[in-house]
Amino acid sequence: MAQALLFGGVASAALLLGAVLGALWTPPEHLTAAALAFAGGALTSALSFELFAEADKIGGVWYAAIGMLVGAAVFIAVDARLLSGMRGSGAGLALLAAATLDGISENLALGVSLVEGASVALLAAISAANLPEALGSAVRMRESGRSIRFVLATWSATAVLLAASVVAGRLLLGGASGGMLALLLGFAGGAILAALAVTVFPEAFEHGGPYVAFATVAGFLAAYVLSET
Repeated sequence: MAQALLFGGVASAALLLGAVLGALWTPPEHLTAAALAFAGGALTSALSFELFAEADKIGGVWYAAIGMLVGAAVFIAVDARLLSGMRGSGAGLALLAAATLDGISENLALGVSLVEGASVALLAAISAANLPEALGSAVRMRESGRSIRFVLATWSATAVLLAASVVAGRLLLGGASGGMLALLLGFAGGAILAALAVTVFPEAFEHGGPYVAFATVAGFLAAYVLSET
């Protein structure tokens, strides 16, 4: 329980830091793009070597693969129905909703992963993604006329929800069978991968150009090194 609270707190602290920075400062677009690309690379590495590999080890590749396909399908369906209509004038709120949607999957998976042993690489990757996602959303919310108090209150509530997701994943799902755990971890990996394809990488490329690929590679390598230590 203490470890789940610690991991949830660390991941949510990155979210709050990004929201505070975005509420007070507008960073250069290429800097945010590079941070998003780095986070995308780190998450790609973590879900490959931590989530999916662990799911395969626990319950077998078929359970992991089915979970991943379902997770990707659910994210795409929710994105198409709920988030697409929010983009544009409500870009900040759309980014908030997207961060919450894939954040719940990430943090539930982080909680489940604690059953088999703490995944520092996954925690680092989630934290690396939380900061630029919250920063970018906070900037857009502020630019659309939202008050700093509203921005900080909204992201604080989101941080509490996502921290609670880590604890829920550890307590409620930790006792599941091997096959069920593989499905859950695969589901989270599929949702994260779909989110990277739909939101993170396109956003990074749009504002940073092709050179953000170097940041993606750096993020991948950083997460891989952590997973091997």
